[in-house]
Amino acid sequence: MATSDPTLGITGPISTVLPTPAETQSTRLLLEELRAQNTFETVSETKKRERVLADLQRIADEFVKRVARAKEPQNEVLIRDARGEVFTYGSYCLGVYGPGSDIDTLVTAPRYVTRDDYFKYFPSLLEEMAPEGAITDLTAVEDAFVPIIKFEYWGISIDLIFSRIATLKQFPPHGQLNLTNNEYLRGLDDRELRSLNGTRVTKEILNLVPEQGTFRLALRAIKLWAQRRAIYANIIGFPGGVVWAMMVARVCQLYPKAAAATIVNKFFQVMKIWQWPIPVQLKPMEDGPLNVRVWNPKIYKSDSYHLMPVITPAYPQMCATFNITHSTMAIIQRELERGAELTDKIRAGKLTWKDLFGKHTFFTADHKYYLAVIATSNTKEAHKIWSGYVESKVRVLVGDLERVGSVAIARPFNKGYERLHRVKSNEEMEAVQNGSLAYRIQDGEDDAKATENGVAVKTEVKIEPNLEVKEEKNESAGVNTKSDAEDQKAKTEGTLDTSAAGTKVYTTTHYVGLELAEGAKSLDLSFQVNNFKAMCSQWDKYEASLNFLSIQHVKNTNLPDDVFEPGEVKPTRPARRMPANGNPAAAAGARKRNAPSEVCRDKWWMVNTATAARILREPLSTFWELANSHCRATLHLQNDLTPPYRRLLPL
Repeated sequence: MATSDPTLGITGPISTVLPTPAETQSTRLLLEELRAQNTFETVSETKKRERVLADLQRIADEFVKRVARAKEPQNEVLIRDARGEVFTYGSYCLGVYGPGSDIDTLVTAPRYVTRDDYFKYFPSLLEEMAPEGAITDLTAVEDAFVPIIKFEYWGISIDLIFSRIATLKQFPPHGQLNLTNNEYLRGLDDRELRSLNGTRVTKEILNLVPEQGTFRLALRAIKLWAQRRAIYANIIGFPGGVVWAMMVARVCQLYPKAAAATIVNKFFQVMKIWQWPIPVQLKPMEDGPLNVRVWNPKIYKSDSYHLMPVITPAYPQMCATFNITHSTMAIIQRELERGAELTDKIRAGKLTWKDLFGKHTFFTADHKYYLAVIATSNTKEAHKIWSGYVESKVRVLVGDLERVGSVAIARPFNKGYERLHRVKSNEEMEAVQNGSLAYRIQDGEDDAKATENGVAVKTEVKIEPNLEVKEEKNESAGVNTKSDAEDQKAKTEGTLDTSAAGTKVYTTTHYVGLELAEGAKSLDLSFQVNNFKAMCSQWDKYEASLNFLSIQHVKNTNLPDDVFEPGEVKPTRPARRMPANGNPAAAAGARKRNAPSEVCRDKWWMVNTATAARILREPLSTFWELANSHCRATLHLQNDLTPPYRRLLPL
């Protein structure tokens, strides 16, 4: 009697039907499109990654040996057998990496090697043992939520984290250490647990899908779609790579025999109607050897606030989507519905897979108003730290904005725009801090100004911090994001190089698109903006002499050119409406006929200032007698009177 396949997931499958010839052909076309979209790297690039990982393993072994020599110089056996183990996680471990992808890497070591040892020895060992010039942009962030060493190795970005295995004094031969064993979690602190979690989660995902090849191809498609639609960024409040992987894995469990093209379609069909906050889980919750918190909304009140919970499969189980906000959830659901419509048409032969991967329209069509969150620093080193912190807090600002009654959605863009400027005065510094691109230069440029054919080039972005926004139907929405100009001037005073070369200034700008609630006529965000700036300035690493934060309002027609890619059309102000007969002369005539009324209005307000003042103090019956005696252009008066009187004007 044949044994049935084991059930993966917390429920049985929806369908176990084998792929049809049409679905197999659709999968073939999907693979061709993914290749055309350059999501696969060349064999030589893959081999280069393998060499980099082999070098990191060699350096990790030497690192552990040096620590062993320093701590137990008489223990020859310990020194001889000392070794570390390098693991990967994320896209490389899942097998869905592409050109330019980084390698998320974990170094593990025996219990006598500490995190302090890691930051003491490993950075210098990298530069000592790697080929000359291979290591660039080396940065150690020891006090991060997950302590990390970031660098590039032969142009490949590496994120290297560390954990010891407290239950082992000596590691087994390479390849035999299995981190999915929960016993290896004993004796670790919270940071070490978080470091191990990435590899453990990735391994569990691969173990919990029925067909890894199908899963990988479908995940490549979903990742490309999410990146193109600008909904791929964990730090900003959208799902990251691991979350999309878990969601795709769950669909694979529900359709274990389906082809990759079918999985992509079912992904949208299933996820668009998912009954949140019911969590996405790849396996039942499990107990472990530690007295640590595991996601459980029945016990922990804060867990019940998660809007779209996706639970990691490795113990201790955690919610990987805790930072999704109401706005980002709304955007994700919109995109899932759009994806479902497109993939249905692709299955019907009405569209091709290329249509699914169309680029977002965040800057070109989606919003009329934006907030620009501008982090500024005077040095490159300070800016790496400061801009990273501000980026991690943008979702907090989004959460505050969406609680404003006039804001329907506050959508953060999924990446920041890094820019380099050169300034020579406090006035120029202040302009850059408030969003001006007039002094922008290219990185590495030695001239004091960017030039084109010998002529200085200035690219100005028009900023409107105290905007009165004119809406359709003559409604107005004022956006107030005031900043303390005097405080800003004090901070920049005395910090500039006033020589001919000037001072380099580094900025990173994050954009938040605003959708106003129906009927909104004004919007004052000064409270939320000032709260956010105060929170950031209270960070213990904030230095007023090096760092600055500005939040400005920008209309879509004033967005800087560098947010638009070649072929995209920048929004422009709408042209004046032509008359129904399309006769420009008639339009000119219409304007001429309107001119006396406007002149009448202007002249009336200028010449009769005293009368106007008296009108506003008189009873309304007298008001209309006086107003009509001076001017019949009541429609024009609407725009000049305060709201209490404006409501009483006849139309």
